[in-house]
Amino acid sequence: LLTPLLPHDHHRNRGMRTRLGCLSHKSDSYNDFTAILPDKPNRALKRLSTEEATRWADSFDVLLSHKYGLAAFRAFLKTEFSEENLEFWLACEDFKKTRSAAKLASKAQRIFEEFIDVQAPREVNIDFQTRELTRRNMQEPSLSCFDQAQGKVHSLMEKDSYPRFLRSKIYTDLLSQTQRRLS
Repeated sequence: LLTPLLPHDHHRNRGMRTRLGCLSHKSDSYNDFTAILPDKPNRALKRLSTEEATRWADSFDVLLSHKYGLAAFRAFLKTEFSEENLEFWLACEDFKKTRSAAKLASKAQRIFEEFIDVQAPREVNIDFQTRELTRRNMQEPSLSCFDQAQGKVHSLMEKDSYPRFLRSKIYTDLLSQTQRRLS
């Protein structure tokens, strides 16, 4: 099934190999979420109210702004093999807080090479024009050099992954867990 990798294919296939490796134990379940919680799962879930978890359905930005909402969404994206979109969005949020001009260019370069460049290890799904615009922005990196790419990835997640997340077993299980605690 798997063809042997030639040395020059190594970089391109690294992502593919790790994805195939993950397929064997992927499941879209509540346990995937608890496995990557920022705190100890039980403590975290005691703190998470049904009301909070329900609010994640109000808007995508509400979900992104909540620590556990973000963790649950990330767990869901992992099951769909599209977590690079969220990782890129988070990297951009972090990048915009860069205060040092010296760090700006190297941080920008790292994000570009990891997420934007063609065949980047975690290449995000953006159109050619946005990719080229971002490439041009890299000549003089500024805090806004990823704005358009970040915006595209945000709306892609909002239109595509977010509605599926709200219907996913991860989210519905999580809601029922918080409700069960109340009864």
